[in-house]
Amino acid sequence: MEHRHSTTALNERRHHRCRGVNIEPSPSSLLLTVNLQYMAGYLSDTIDAGIDQLTGVESKDIVISQETNLAIRIYIPKSVVPNHKLPILIYYHGGAFMTESFASSTYHPTLNLITMESNVISVSIDYRLAPEYPIPIPYEDSWEATKWVANHNGGNGPEAWLNDYADFKNVFLAGDSSGANIAHNMAIRVGLSPTNSVNDINLKGVIMLHPYFGGKDPIGEESGKDRDFKALVDLAWKLACPLHIGLDDPLFNPAMDPLISNFGCSKRLVYVGEKDKLKVRGLNYKKVMENSAWKGRVELMESKGGRHVFFLFNPSSENARILRKRICSFINPIRSKA
Repeated sequence: MEHRHSTTALNERRHHRCRGVNIEPSPSSLLLTVNLQYMAGYLSDTIDAGIDQLTGVESKDIVISQETNLAIRIYIPKSVVPNHKLPILIYYHGGAFMTESFASSTYHPTLNLITMESNVISVSIDYRLAPEYPIPIPYEDSWEATKWVANHNGGNGPEAWLNDYADFKNVFLAGDSSGANIAHNMAIRVGLSPTNSVNDINLKGVIMLHPYFGGKDPIGEESGKDRDFKALVDLAWKLACPLHIGLDDPLFNPAMDPLISNFGCSKRLVYVGEKDKLKVRGLNYKKVMENSAWKGRVELMESKGGRHVFFLFNPSSENARILRKRICSFINPIRSKA
């Protein structure tokens, strides 16, 4: 049985602390959170699910775990028809693991546009946020939600839209910033699952937009003009992940992951922004994957003049349209040529 909730309820639960986890924010951690929100524009409003007037896309919210209030927002395009299955795009939002939600005005308009333009069923995951729910909780929530979607393969799941319209032979994972980090780590979990699948789904590809990675040792300009930025990124990871092994945690530094070759699909799209200070980590990620034992293909795209996740804050810009068009062609090359 599906359980829906209002944006008001969502906002209320987002302010509850994790029972059993007592993290008192320090002045530096509070300053970091404010800086992240201010610099990235993450102090956004929320938008209720429903029918989007611009795209005709319909969305609804579903709580999939009563114990943790883990929820998803599912989108279907106006063009959906019975007996015609559509690719599935599972999306993990960004925000340094500490801000944002699937209901955010930062994300909801872009998910509507991607759903319409790529003609996909999109599922946006509302994982719990650090530091109240420290890493690995955001990853575990994302994995539980991914498995919940996969359990609809065969048409017997609790959500009718997935049973009726989803093509589980064409599943894609995607995310921006820390959400791209999550998508990467979810794909490794899929690859480590029996027969490279979760409930026999076929993971076709992963889309990583301005991925959020790091590491103990600086690379590129991180030891020069971007030194202060790296310090901020490092502090963000330590705040979100206080109990793990540090900046070379394989979750944060893919070069340190002995399981990286177990990626559960054969292709991935990595998008970076020319003026994004995380660009160097995206470029390094491509090298790490190509030097691993993974046999797939990495396609790297760069947005000229693009800053970090610019496509979320200005979805009508030409660069944002180009990015979404490339997402469409990555998911469905035949449709993109039509």
